[in-house]
Amino acid sequence: MRPFLVSKRKSIINLIRQQSRLLSTIRSTSSNTNPPPSTEIFNFNISSSNLITRNPKFSTPISLRSIHAQAIASADDENDLRVDSEDDNAMTEFLSRFVWIMRAKLTEAYPDSDKRVINDMLLLIVEKVVSELEIGGLGSMIVAAESDMSEDFSADLWKTVWEVSNSVLGDMQNEKKKDEMKRFLQCEEVRDMTRFASEIGVRGDMLREMRFKWAKEKMEESEFYQNFEIEDENVAGEVAVEEGVDVVGDGDDNVDGAAAGEIKPNVVSIPQRKGKIKYKIYGLDMSDTKWAEAADKYHEAEKLMFDEEPKKITGKCKLINEKILSLNVEDDPSALLAEWIELLQPRRVDWLTLLEKLKERNLGLYLKMAELILNEESFQANIRDYSKLIDTHYKDNRLEDAERVLKKMTDKGIEPDILTSIILVHMYSKINNLERAQEAFDSLKIQGFQPDTKVYNSLVMGYIKARQADVAENLIKDMETRDIKPTRDMLIALLRSFSERGEAVRAQSTSTCMILAGYQPDLEYYTSLVGAYGPSDPEHAREIFNKMRKAGIKPDDKCTANMMAGYEKKNCLDKALNLLLELEKDGFEPGFETYSVLVDWLAHLQLVDECEELLRKITEKGDVPPLKVHVSLCAMYSKEGDKKKALQALGVVEDKKDLLGADEFERIIDGLIAGGLTSDAERILKVMEAQGFPASQRLKVSLMGSAFLPRRSKPKLNF
Repeated sequence: MRPFLVSKRKSIINLIRQQSRLLSTIRSTSSNTNPPPSTEIFNFNISSSNLITRNPKFSTPISLRSIHAQAIASADDENDLRVDSEDDNAMTEFLSRFVWIMRAKLTEAYPDSDKRVINDMLLLIVEKVVSELEIGGLGSMIVAAESDMSEDFSADLWKTVWEVSNSVLGDMQNEKKKDEMKRFLQCEEVRDMTRFASEIGVRGDMLREMRFKWAKEKMEESEFYQNFEIEDENVAGEVAVEEGVDVVGDGDDNVDGAAAGEIKPNVVSIPQRKGKIKYKIYGLDMSDTKWAEAADKYHEAEKLMFDEEPKKITGKCKLINEKILSLNVEDDPSALLAEWIELLQPRRVDWLTLLEKLKERNLGLYLKMAELILNEESFQANIRDYSKLIDTHYKDNRLEDAERVLKKMTDKGIEPDILTSIILVHMYSKINNLERAQEAFDSLKIQGFQPDTKVYNSLVMGYIKARQADVAENLIKDMETRDIKPTRDMLIALLRSFSERGEAVRAQSTSTCMILAGYQPDLEYYTSLVGAYGPSDPEHAREIFNKMRKAGIKPDDKCTANMMAGYEKKNCLDKALNLLLELEKDGFEPGFETYSVLVDWLAHLQLVDECEELLRKITEKGDVPPLKVHVSLCAMYSKEGDKKKALQALGVVEDKKDLLGADEFERIIDGLIAGGLTSDAERILKVMEAQGFPASQRLKVSLMGSAFLPRRSKPKLNF
């Protein structure tokens, strides 16, 4: 505030000097033309004390408007004041505010006095203030009043004048700060920071507060450097005067200036550096011109990324904007959108603002509108707009919409970049379109991008889901050669896939890879290994099973079922029963998986009663027997001669024929032939061939022979 008060004080003193000369002119003129109205002395008091004595030199009250007018006229005559200058404006504002406040205070203190008396009082106050300013400023007025109470103003009046003057200067300073704040709010640096904050998601009151904060910091920084420069100039001038140092200049100019009595302030400045500034950061010479070119390119790209602020929407356009935001997903926004475009003439930033508001209110409408405006020329759609829309559709399982947007992008000649290709790998792996997923994966390598773990994981899981474990295994090996660690889920899924196919060697290789990768064996790990070794080597599977139990991991129903299935392949019923008894002692209770394996096993042995007992336990648990159990039941009941139950099981199997393999079809047909259901066997054979499984020669011969050989009835056992 100090530089402001100093400059304002100087301007006020200069102009009040002109006011003083004006007042003296007024006195001489008025004393010659008009006699004094009265010689009585009147006192006016603000705090119950004598404040002022009417000056008898003034005869006729003169309005302040005429004072200002004559001041301007006299200033024009003497050419000492420029009306349009900043000092004139400051002085005019100061006097106007001062007189306005003092008039109110006088009117409040003297409610019975008329306007003429109030004007006389104001004129005397202005005269005294001018004289005191010429002597030593407002600060000395209180001391002068206390020393001479009879002729000058009282201390209370001086105090009031001082408070009013300070109040006026404070108000003027605040208004100047407001103007400065408005200027800094619109400065380029603050606008850039505001635009950046808006782009990263800052909105509303928070953005407004941050903008005012940045503007205030810029204003304080400017004031700091301005005060620093003013103080340096004042100090330099004082030093030059006190020490007799020559001012800046050369030769005769300094001599002439000294002769004329003019002292120029010494200019303090930093000496100019010769040569270029060189500086390095981490070994890079940042003073090289190529970095300046890179910075220019960066700023050009930044202009494309961060557009200007959106246009202000008013009037009819605002109504249409609200209608667009209130639409439903099934509504057609084309008409409203065309009218909105015609009224607003939007730029890209306006489109983005509209889409952002739509996204907050209605995601479905946002996706529809975003796809619709891709063809708008003013939107200036780029590949990032397409990729964002594709990614949003893919994550919400709208895969058809994602492919439609992708087709629009390729139709415009925009080839997928790295980011878009990554999205396509995830999307096509999810929908089992592995051919397109592999194309997107290969395009990443062509573009020089090293696929990360997430990209590999999507593709590997896609191949495992499609029962192509060989390709998935090759991808994992490719990851290892690139020093990318496979995830636990990838290795467990591959191990499970080999287990279901009964490939023990490859399952063991995958398990070794898991151990080397640092993953500790768990229940799922052991379950998959037992399932892999069970069909081919149940003894080795039992060793793995026992090792798991020694490690403190209790087998679950799935792991036990895999062990039972291994014993079933070798028909080791006694070992299976001993294992079940041993597990029951440890508190294990067979579940759905174990019972299903046992039902299939007993059906092979034609143990109908035992099989039905286990089947009853499955239904009591609320579970539905799997397809494999129905295949076993169909074959068992057919061989047993129970045609009703056999056809009932056959109906369940036919409803799920798409899930059957060649082995299941042959087992059903063999059972139907053995039970004399030849017509049903021929029908199932046609279904098998329609599913793409060719019938073996043995099966064809058996079916042909069943037409000529009578069915042998099962002998009854008499006990």
